[in-house]
Amino acid sequence: MFKKLIQKIMSTNLVVNYRKIFPYVKPYWFRGLISVLITIPIGSMDAVIAWSLKPYMDVVMVEKSTNVANYIPLLIIVFSCLQSSLNYAATYLNTWVGRKIANDVKMDLFDKLMLNEASYFDTTTSGNVMMRYNHDVDTACNGLLANLKLFTTRVFSSVSLIAVLFYNTWQLALIAVVILFGALYPLTTVRRRIKSVMDKTIFSGAAVMSHYNETYNGNRIIASYNLYDYQRKRFHATLKQVFKLGIKMVQRTGMMSPLMHFIVSLGIALVIWTGSYLIVHQEITAGNFVSFITALIMLYNPIKSIGNNYNNVQMSLMAMERIFSQLERVPAIHNCEKPIMLNKVKNSIDYKNVSFAYIKNKPVLKNINLSIKVGQTVAFVGNSGGGKTTLVNLLPRFYDVKSGEVQIDGVDIRRYDLNSLRDNIAIVFQDNFLFDGSIRDNILLGKEDATEEEISYAVKSACLDEFISSLDKGLDTQIGERGVLLSGGQKQRIAIARAFIKNAPIVILDEATSALDNKSEAVVQQAIDNLMKDRTVLIIAHRLSTVRNADRIVVVNYGEIVEEGTHEELIAKEDGVYSSLYRSQIK
Repeated sequence: MFKKLIQKIMSTNLVVNYRKIFPYVKPYWFRGLISVLITIPIGSMDAVIAWSLKPYMDVVMVEKSTNVANYIPLLIIVFSCLQSSLNYAATYLNTWVGRKIANDVKMDLFDKLMLNEASYFDTTTSGNVMMRYNHDVDTACNGLLANLKLFTTRVFSSVSLIAVLFYNTWQLALIAVVILFGALYPLTTVRRRIKSVMDKTIFSGAAVMSHYNETYNGNRIIASYNLYDYQRKRFHATLKQVFKLGIKMVQRTGMMSPLMHFIVSLGIALVIWTGSYLIVHQEITAGNFVSFITALIMLYNPIKSIGNNYNNVQMSLMAMERIFSQLERVPAIHNCEKPIMLNKVKNSIDYKNVSFAYIKNKPVLKNINLSIKVGQTVAFVGNSGGGKTTLVNLLPRFYDVKSGEVQIDGVDIRRYDLNSLRDNIAIVFQDNFLFDGSIRDNILLGKEDATEEEISYAVKSACLDEFISSLDKGLDTQIGERGVLLSGGQKQRIAIARAFIKNAPIVILDEATSALDNKSEAVVQQAIDNLMKDRTVLIIAHRLSTVRNADRIVVVNYGEIVEEGTHEELIAKEDGVYSSLYRSQIK
């Protein structure tokens, strides 16, 4: 029976979570231990004031002696100063340890966030990421340690004050302790009451964050389409939901503190009534009674507000559970056991009976078979939503096939080390992401240790040299968040320079010129032509004029390859899909 009890205790959420977080606490365990140990004298010193009142009342007030009156007030002042100093030290150490732990957890979560597969970001909002990867950590680490200090202080304070109670009169002490446990009983239902509401509150809080992010990133769309009322209504609806959940939380937990207050007041009333009887019958002295009442009030007062603190502890524990659910999540895209290093692409890229679906039973690709020889330029065209981008995204394993295989040199790419696979692929997207920093910083993302000669070659090959020479700070010019200070063509050429620096044997061009005007497209196309030399190139294009010179053109419609050949071969098929698309664009 004892063994089962121990197992049950060890399996509780509190114990399990503390076991999981221990590796983060371990580097700072000494300071953390000191911060906890300091709470022992902080709490215990509460009993000094209550205990000192007995001799003070009995000797000074009753016997009219002044000897005790000289040192008891001084003793109280000394102990209070010491208690205040220790309280500051405990707060400082708790904050230091809490923030250190929070930073370490955030670093691990950040690493985990970056390794998540593309489908995770497809289905998770930015607000949800902010809440789970940042807000939850602060709630769990900083909040839990702050409340741990509060609780340990009150535990030791309660133990010392209960000792004073029994020292003065065991009869009244028994009544006080029974009332104490009665007041604490409602706390046992807190977790059950708040869990479902807390989960919805987190979701709504994430929605609020998403609104801010959308408004920040979409500010020009909001302005150009006069979407102020639209955005305001959406935001108001979310705030209304948050308000309802907040009220529901109060409805479920708000009565705890008043209920505890009422139970405590009954206890004090019962103690006073019983104490008066004991004094009249001379079973205790007036000093005993005053000391007892002081200790009782000092014991009960924190209890009346402990409900709110306990709510915060439960929220911190639930935040910790959400943290570890993220840390323990295994990304869908990961290395197999004993992966192979891909050092060079020698022969071909092959798609063999490849099928894929984002949503179950709604296939995007159906039994694709395709072989691309090293050094070839292959263009993918077709109707919008037909599967062109998905087909290419399977190569760097942004997603994994549902059936079939994508092979490089006859080996399933899932057997290759993921980093080595992606090291062999450079991608230029339609909307390339640039990081806040300088032009140089963003180009060097392709190869951090690139020499000045390599940078100069990449800049020239990407047709950036004339633009950069016109800037006062040249390559060190700051471009703003997401490259907001640059034009679309300039962004594309920086992305191309980044691909040049990487010098990968496989290049993917995902509609790299579709969003540009004719003048910008001509410059970017020249940069792309330079990038394509001596590489295996996969091009996704809507503008068929940009793929005329491809070695092969693959037409993908509704998840299937419907045509394949050179521009001349496909244009010669008057009833063909490519020929029809080409004629419609020319017109």
